[in-house]
Amino acid sequence: MRVADTARVERARNLHGGARDDAYAYDFARARAKLLKALVLLDEVVDQQAAGSTPVLIHVLVSLAYVETEAGVSGGGIDRLEPALELADTLPEPKRSELLGLTLEQRGILLIRAGELDEALEALAAAEKPLAAALRAGAGDPTVLATLYLNQSLAHIEAANPGAAVIALNRCMECTAEYPEVHASVGIKARHNLGYVAYMTGDIPTALRHYEEARDIGLQPTRLLDRARALLAGGLPEEAARNLVDALPLLRKQRAGQDAAEVELTLAAAELLQGNTERAQRWARRAERGFTRRGNARWAAVAALAAMRAQTDAAMLRGRGSPSLPVAAVKLADRARTLMLEDESALALMLAIRLELLRGNVDTAETLIEQLPPSRSTTPVDNQMMARLCRAELAVARGERRRALAEARNGLTVLGKARDRMGGLELVCGTAIHGRKLGELAIQLVLDSKRTDPRRLFTWLEQTRAQVYRYEPLPTIDDPEMATKAAELRHARRTMQLDRLAGRSVGKLAKHAAALERDVVRLGWHTSAWGSPRPVAALRDVAAALGERALVEFAMSEGRLVAVVVVDGRTRLVRLGSAADAAELAARLHADLDAMAPDTLAAPIVEVVRRSAERTAEALDRQLIRPLLGAVGDRDLVIVPTGPLYAIPWSVAPSLQGRPLVVAPSATAWLSAQGSGTSGGRTLLARGPMLTGTVAEDAALRSTYADAAFLEGPGATVAEVLAALDGTELAHLAAHGEHEPTNALFSRLELADGPLFAYEVARLRQPPRQVVLAACELALNYVRPGDEALGYAGALLASGVRTVVAATSRVGDESAATAMVDYHQRLAAGVDPARALAEAVAGDPYRRPFICLGAG
Repeated sequence: MRVADTARVERARNLHGGARDDAYAYDFARARAKLLKALVLLDEVVDQQAAGSTPVLIHVLVSLAYVETEAGVSGGGIDRLEPALELADTLPEPKRSELLGLTLEQRGILLIRAGELDEALEALAAAEKPLAAALRAGAGDPTVLATLYLNQSLAHIEAANPGAAVIALNRCMECTAEYPEVHASVGIKARHNLGYVAYMTGDIPTALRHYEEARDIGLQPTRLLDRARALLAGGLPEEAARNLVDALPLLRKQRAGQDAAEVELTLAAAELLQGNTERAQRWARRAERGFTRRGNARWAAVAALAAMRAQTDAAMLRGRGSPSLPVAAVKLADRARTLMLEDESALALMLAIRLELLRGNVDTAETLIEQLPPSRSTTPVDNQMMARLCRAELAVARGERRRALAEARNGLTVLGKARDRMGGLELVCGTAIHGRKLGELAIQLVLDSKRTDPRRLFTWLEQTRAQVYRYEPLPTIDDPEMATKAAELRHARRTMQLDRLAGRSVGKLAKHAAALERDVVRLGWHTSAWGSPRPVAALRDVAAALGERALVEFAMSEGRLVAVVVVDGRTRLVRLGSAADAAELAARLHADLDAMAPDTLAAPIVEVVRRSAERTAEALDRQLIRPLLGAVGDRDLVIVPTGPLYAIPWSVAPSLQGRPLVVAPSATAWLSAQGSGTSGGRTLLARGPMLTGTVAEDAALRSTYADAAFLEGPGATVAEVLAALDGTELAHLAAHGEHEPTNALFSRLELADGPLFAYEVARLRQPPRQVVLAACELALNYVRPGDEALGYAGALLASGVRTVVAATSRVGDESAATAMVDYHQRLAAGVDPARALAEAVAGDPYRRPFICLGAG
């Protein structure tokens, strides 16, 4: 019988070891099955003391408590720990200390998952002393003690105490260094938690870097979830949602109920940031039900708050709300406060404030505002912006415009400090989404004043748009992994192109390329800060730099389109009617220009499409340009578009044909470009593959630039072109191009070995002074909130290129070649870029939709 007992205990021990590995891999269902088998075996042991089954039984019960909690098994979980504690007390030292500490630690872990943080920290503190004593006596597993510190960090994170969390994580790292036998996943999780602490304190690039360093297959769903949270803080809800969609099926498969509900809640936040209030509410309610089933009151309250925020946003859009909504929001604030959810309580109060203001209850809103706590170091930037918005809206309701604008200005200053810490162009651009409502309110206030001051409007426009172009880019950071992924992506894209030409399917390869794109973007997120911020341009400095030119800066507010015109140091506001009408005309014109681009298009078709484009251009001219002519006369122009107007090739407007003009994302960007760029004197001519035989600019350009470096055929590779671009005065790149609307930084220029992506040209050590992109549609941008326009040409401008010439739509090879030969001949004769381009496209502006961006 003793032999049979020993065999049963050994089998139970092995099952427990396998179950623990399954739990580390988040496979809770499989782990539970093994642990239940182990319990059956241990129940069959006749002489438990002789067989030494008690320690094994305690280990099984402790692990089962965790696994059943994570799997959401009713009637299990923390209740399994009571018999484990009783059994541990019957053992001699040091085994008693070892297993008592283990059981208390597990109790702390489960209390964290239930949101009982004070009790959890007490249990973990009670477990630390016996665990350390057992290790000193040569008993126990150091992984258990390292995990205790890891879980202390989790409790402090949940309690919004980042300093204490870092102390616990440092202890965890010290424990893993002292004891090499500590399970490798503990160190990985500690690194991951350091990322979460960085996220809490607003250091998004550091958070993303820690998450990247913590890559491990077992942590994949949690890493995707926390990375999504960081991306939301960075204003990238689409990217966040992609991470969450990847994580959710993995967690459901593992039956990780808590984490799956957290993913659903974060999906609600992503939808809300994109303005999808109905979908946000559905995800939030689903998460709330999941947390409630698990008995986690804290997380259930957070989910209820997400649903309330979706309801509030919907009410604000409708312009009316139910009387019960603000009452429910106040109750939710009280509920969150009792659960020690300070940020959430404050946010619920802010929702109540906005709802009361919506209903005209100004005094009630003011009373609620007085209850808002001051911001802390861990207060999310989104909450800080919401608090400023509430105070600004209250000031508007009180008729205090100046106070409202001060709140908006202070909020955008806070947002700017958060942006200064961001790494990668996308995060710098994305941050603007958190200040969108504040910026819109400020612009609306200025426009709605009895005597609109165009100077003030100019200042506010510059403070709220295209902030990414205010940064002086830092030197490039070499990342071997990113370079490898980029090379794989280039090869995949090139293979896809060849397969399409051969009529082969590219479905599988397209999925692989999409995954590689995500990898490259992900690696770019956790670089250091993008650059050092430059001040917003002052009107007097812009006016001085304009000289004889005029600046036209477009803006939209509440469906209205306006323009601020700066001429001779004076400003004027011109109202231009419906923004929707202008957007529709811009889209129609873009479609017509795309349709008539091919060189081989039959002449009758070209003529029909041209007439359509001319009618649309005439309508745009009538709405957008002619009302400005009284102010700008026949001056050269600097045009700052907004939203859909970025797609307009302005030289097609009858009033602007032949007129020198330059397009810039903001007056600040234009002023910065005036003094940027190198002066190395070198010229680069590069030619990509598969251009048609009608392209005849090579000989003409070589004649114009006799000393230019020329790359073509197999020599025009991405590496060679990038190397030649660095430090060049003028670069002319003739190649097929494609704008990528879903991810602008992957807009591309086709070279001999595959595409040269926009993100690759954005980190040149010494950017060219001027780049000419003789390719299709590479002047297009994906425009984020705050008029943060990003695309191929935009990436060049953001990297410090002074002037970019590019097309806003498709363009035929022959048309591009003819325009570019004409352009370069004028340029070489000493004509400035804006004038040279205006003269080069004037002969056929509808088939030469090039614009001059930057300085001109």
